[in-house]
Amino acid sequence: MSDDDNSPISARAAKQLFAELRSAPALVLAVSGGPDSVALMWLAARWRRGLARGPQLTVVTVDHGLRPEAAREARDVKRLAAELGLAHRTLRWHGAKPNTGLPAAAREARYRLLAQAARNVGASHVLTAHTRDDQAETLLMRLVRGSGLAGLSAMARLTEREGVVLVRPLLDVPKSQLIATLRRAKIGFADDPTNRDTTFTRPRLRALLPQLAAEGGDSRSLARLAGRLARANAAVDVLVDGAERFLQLRMRGDAPQARGRSFEASAFANLPEEVRLRLLLRAVNALGHEGPAELGKVETLLAALDQAIAASPRAAANGRPVLKQTLAGALISLAGGRIHIAPAPARRSKGRMRGG
Repeated sequence: MSDDDNSPISARAAKQLFAELRSAPALVLAVSGGPDSVALMWLAARWRRGLARGPQLTVVTVDHGLRPEAAREARDVKRLAAELGLAHRTLRWHGAKPNTGLPAAAREARYRLLAQAARNVGASHVLTAHTRDDQAETLLMRLVRGSGLAGLSAMARLTEREGVVLVRPLLDVPKSQLIATLRRAKIGFADDPTNRDTTFTRPRLRALLPQLAAEGGDSRSLARLAGRLARANAAVDVLVDGAERFLQLRMRGDAPQARGRSFEASAFANLPEEVRLRLLLRAVNALGHEGPAELGKVETLLAALDQAIAASPRAAANGRPVLKQTLAGALISLAGGRIHIAPAPARRSKGRMRGG
């Protein structure tokens, strides 16, 4: 993109943003009505008009039912989509809304509805309008929450979610350029007041960005940091893949596990701590049935395993369990010189009647 963060995006630059999607059969554009997503729609429509053949574009607006203005904003998006020659659908998030964790719940509902819309129109990809500013804010949010390397990598340009590929073509573009693009095209957009509601974490951190920028920590440098962390995270994942294959080779001749994974404890203990942690995280998430494990809890589990292996090598080599814990619906045990991870038995319902 241009080094001038306040210049409109040219047709040539827009073509580069969407070039990899040219052969897709159909695309869904997630458009709320705010400047970022309206710019995404306008840029994508201009790009598609320049192709002799290309994907079918469908604009989808999700009304979370949280603001009375949302219905009007959806109608405005529909009107602009029609002017651009694009199909449009409004989807609504029905049902009770949680009292806590509302932004996360709304985000999950939005992705679920967008994926559903993509499947309905035969789209292979869903495009969202996350910008470089959003990337910087995401990095800060995860930093203050103490995320690990994977979390600090922030958002990726391409991810798979709900059975479709989620694309963020504007992830390297500053919000200011999108606004400049819309002003040049004389296109209006909505202003969502929740973006300034300091009841939520993201707006509070967003308010800090000007101060960080004055110290050199602007969105460009923060997004660059996220990219570098993502690069390091990918390298560690390659090491974990190799360690997993190494541990599997060490299992040759052992009886296969019917349901679960097993690591030779001594070989596992000699691996770097981050690799051991990720091996456990992978196994627990693959075999557990209570959702993704929290990183802090996996770190505690790893410390307990390391301590048990170091303190009781002989006991760990016999058949008696030296350690037995459950985490995220997985059962982790250390016995017979091996670490075993398997699905934990389902918990009994608290409301179950006793007796006959």
